[in-house]
Amino acid sequence: MASQPSQQYAYRAQKSIGLVGGTPNYDHIDSFQPPDVPARTFKYSSDGRLFAYCIPTGVRIYQAENAQLLQELSLPNIVEISFSPRGTYLSTWERPVKLEDGSQHKNLRVFSASTGEELVAFSQKSLEGWELQYTISESHAVRLVGQEIQVFRPAEWSKGLVDKLKVEGATSITLSPGLNPSLAVFVAEKKGQPASVKIYSLTALAAPPTCQKTFFKAQRSTIKWNTLGTQVLILTQTDVDQANKSYYGETGGFYLLSAAGNFDCRVTLDKDGPVHDFAWSPNSKEFGVIYGYMPAKTMLFDQRARTLHDFGTAFCNFISLNPQGRLIAIAGFGNLAGKVDIYDRRTLTKVTSIDASNTSHCEWSPDGRFLLTATLSPRLRVDNGIKVWHCTGPLMHVQLIEELYQASWRPIPVDAVPPFPQTIPPAPTPATSVQQHAAVAKPTPTKPAGAYRPPGARGLEASSAYKREDDTPSGGSTPNGRFSRSPAPGRFQNGRRHVPGAPTSPSPVRQPGDQDKRGRKKKGPREGGKREGGAGAGAPGGEGSARPSIDIPPPNGSADAVNGSVPPTPGGDNGLDPMAKKVRNLNKKRVLTVVWQLKAIEELKEKQKKGERLEATQLKKIDTEAEIRKELAGLGLAS
Repeated sequence: MASQPSQQYAYRAQKSIGLVGGTPNYDHIDSFQPPDVPARTFKYSSDGRLFAYCIPTGVRIYQAENAQLLQELSLPNIVEISFSPRGTYLSTWERPVKLEDGSQHKNLRVFSASTGEELVAFSQKSLEGWELQYTISESHAVRLVGQEIQVFRPAEWSKGLVDKLKVEGATSITLSPGLNPSLAVFVAEKKGQPASVKIYSLTALAAPPTCQKTFFKAQRSTIKWNTLGTQVLILTQTDVDQANKSYYGETGGFYLLSAAGNFDCRVTLDKDGPVHDFAWSPNSKEFGVIYGYMPAKTMLFDQRARTLHDFGTAFCNFISLNPQGRLIAIAGFGNLAGKVDIYDRRTLTKVTSIDASNTSHCEWSPDGRFLLTATLSPRLRVDNGIKVWHCTGPLMHVQLIEELYQASWRPIPVDAVPPFPQTIPPAPTPATSVQQHAAVAKPTPTKPAGAYRPPGARGLEASSAYKREDDTPSGGSTPNGRFSRSPAPGRFQNGRRHVPGAPTSPSPVRQPGDQDKRGRKKKGPREGGKREGGAGAGAPGGEGSARPSIDIPPPNGSADAVNGSVPPTPGGDNGLDPMAKKVRNLNKKRVLTVVWQLKAIEELKEKQKKGERLEATQLKKIDTEAEIRKELAGLGLAS
């Protein structure tokens, strides 16, 4: 019996690349020799047997278990690499360039991973959808060229095409896993024609599609097959949301189709908003969906789109089931807080919650017991690193890496790892990196939450500023300026301390006996009359009259220091109380609004007379003219 593959993860940063062993020590694999120059990308084969990375001068292929170098391909300028499911073939893509002889640059090349021999090459301009798609047995490989689906036999690359199919308007294809592979072809909506998804049997492309579905609001799609390749979930989206509710387009529909053509339906989602994420269970019999405006709703459905369980609403946009299908991780990443809730699928109860803030990448380990979270650049350029959590919540390992770009577990087939136990296993002892990280981590200060204070009031004695009966001011403050409209609490204006909420008065504070020493010019009987009925009524000589503001004398006789003149308030409304002023200002604003609406209606009526076509909302606006004129008359103005 072959030895069991060891747990391992790989990472790539700006200045480093490495392989790290798993539980319990998480030590670097010393036999792996990193390159002297930065790597551009790395990739594991699907069976976890091989590991490869590319650098500016070529591609290196390693045995993943012991990091032994197998092949080094001298291929400059490689941007992306990809393995076939069994690791037999390695595909590379480089940016297309113009050749001197005018021939097409074959920038997509396929090599034998064991010998390094180039087997076939193609011309592939776009990086999107560049990879060849293989069946799990590697018996066939397919690619989309324009609107033509091309099929090859990898064992006989030299023979060229073995089958092809032209689908008008095809924009993407997705090959199913499983022993009887099917091909889902998506045709985007164009020029008023509806979008469609057609499913063909790979072994009978010339036959009519086994299943097809047409729908609108579908300019792009996300297609996910279940593990057996018998059913497919299709999420359609538009590039632009016509309702302007989202920057990222509008979710058109969410559909479940059977490859055999005996079942198809639209999955009913009972909350408005986009579909954030969805995932199949490894058992191919159920799937989870996160949908709706935040807080989003998470639901579990069976293979006939019937509801199995409602997890409620939360701020989440990510769902993933572990490879054994026993645990479900529901999390909120990106612009959300990074909380991860783990549920037991068997009991549908929450196992634990993990605070994985700033996470850019999240992935279950092959044995389903650990969760890897990583903070990557350029999504975030600070606190980059990798954390490994046990499924019961404890942090197992921390590795901080500056400018981390990529991280992933080494894939291992489910039948090659120990089965998940009946009861959730306890967490092992954390690695030493956890204690080291806790020792150097900056403690987050826990400040008691107090009342909000605006910027102008910070650093001042707010408590004494709001005491009306306290004659002692709050520390030494400088005058806030003669014409300040809203002084900060505790500061002085025109010789008196400003009290929040009290009406302001333009009159300076005067000592008794200073009534004749006015600091401003006399402006005739009208101005004098206003002073008598308004601000002048609050002078010390006017007994029994209420003052329009609260005067609190400043400390150390500072009233004499600011005994300057104060300009009269524009509008001459000192006699009005604050409530009357507020009502008057609201009436002015409403009059301006109504006049503006009437002007807009007149412009629309002119357009209508000229024969221009108006929208329904504009016609409704014209119908409201009578109501608006009635309101204007009620405000005391003729229309």
